[in-house]
Amino acid sequence: MTCAVTALFATITISLAAPDKGALMAKEQAAWQAFKDKNADGFKKVVHADFRGVYDEGISDLQKELDDMKKWDMKSFTISDYNIVSVGTDTVMSTYKVVVEGTYDGKDASGTFNAGSVWKMAKGGWQAIFHTNVKQGAAER
Repeated sequence: MTCAVTALFATITISLAAPDKGALMAKEQAAWQAFKDKNADGFKKVVHADFRGVYDEGISDLQKELDDMKKWDMKSFTISDYNIVSVGTDTVMSTYKVVVEGTYDGKDASGTFNAGSVWKMAKGGWQAIFHTNVKQGAAER
């Protein structure tokens, strides 16, 4: 009986802690939308203060992301092929493709990107702690 009750509580705890793919995709979408809209406060709601990003132009922290936000004129973005993998009860990795139309610092930055984020449960919600994306090569399209 004790084993059965323990197993039941363990299952309930795991299912409550397990991230929902749709909810995390909504968070990912919210981060992109806030960035597109140049909404720094909205962006900071879904991105951890100790955030790090790795891109072809260098390594970024939250302040650099906010500074770069001002240089973007993003017309649209579309996320597809979204998948998540749980890494423990409070960390999730996501991978996806994102098609972006826009300019960065006046230069065309449109394209299809392979992207990934790491999300951590913090302050009662999921926050992005890491992000990377790389533009797809011609052979991958």
